[in-house]
Amino acid sequence: MRRLASVLSLVLLLAPAAHAATGFREITLRGKDADHPMHVSIWYPTPSQATPLLLGETPAFIGQPVVKDAAPVAGPHPLVVLSHGYGGSWRNLAWLAADLVNAGYVVAAPDHPGTTTFDMRKPDAVELWRRPADLSRTIDALLKDPGLTGGITPDRIAAIGHSLGGWTVVELAGGRFDAVAVTRNCMAEFGPIYCRIFDALGVGRDAASNAALAADLGDKRIGAVVALDLGPGRGLTPESLAAVQIPLMVLGAAADVDTDTATKADIAATNRDSDYLARYLPPATTIYDRIPGSLHFSFMQPCKPGAAELIEKETPGESIVCRDGAGADREAIHRQVATMITDFLGRSLARQ
Repeated sequence: MRRLASVLSLVLLLAPAAHAATGFREITLRGKDADHPMHVSIWYPTPSQATPLLLGETPAFIGQPVVKDAAPVAGPHPLVVLSHGYGGSWRNLAWLAADLVNAGYVVAAPDHPGTTTFDMRKPDAVELWRRPADLSRTIDALLKDPGLTGGITPDRIAAIGHSLGGWTVVELAGGRFDAVAVTRNCMAEFGPIYCRIFDALGVGRDAASNAALAADLGDKRIGAVVALDLGPGRGLTPESLAAVQIPLMVLGAAADVDTDTATKADIAATNRDSDYLARYLPPATTIYDRIPGSLHFSFMQPCKPGAAELIEKETPGESIVCRDGAGADREAIHRQVATMITDFLGRSLARQ
């Protein structure tokens, strides 16, 4: 009887919040780290009946309906933290946040200082090793203040990241990055695109930054991780990947962006990175798939019809963010990815 009660409690915990809308609020984390203030976006189930607004709606991108600053549904709720790619922001995975809230999760996405649209720093000022800690700081803040979300279940926490965000969440799972190895023979092993990105990220800058990147940046509270076409994956050591002890889903793009015809070619993520990850992670706890029809930017927010032309006119080369595989539909890709992720998290967090 006690076991039945426990099972029922778990089912209720991970079940979608019935008839709940999506609440949304923004906070700034300062705390002890005054030189590293961080903007965080939070999505959560709310019982509010207020008329939603379209979050992130622009002439180029489709927004998501949310109720700003609404009261949350009483929890506790499982939590997912999101990590954007290099130069990105919380908007990039807002489509996925909405699906996760519909499945009963609270979702939080920091804008990583130094590598976000709103704060891009010079290579000598980028502190890449702080990215995993940004997600840990976000978890700390939400656990400390249940009023923001309705409450978080501390043993039901997952992390999802795209591109450099994928690298970030694998670091949280226990992956460790060897900056010395990737810069020792960069042109021969990785090619000019990777080498330019490594330079922009300050990888291999000096002994102190190399040591900081090589350190253990994991967070034991993370119970499952999803990496979406991550990069740079091949700098993570095989030994550290083999030692990862939590379930990890690796979703790669079906094909790489054709950088010969793309003006914006500096993308340090190819499906070789996802292949590499899957090769060394423990097979019993790893799921690896390539999503049909997807390219690297297919995991970002959906574009409106005509968005590519509009973006190209304003910022030549940037229209690549709207590019998918031939004949593919980004919203269909998103539906498949969201279903795979919610199924994976439901199973993985239930084991914790």
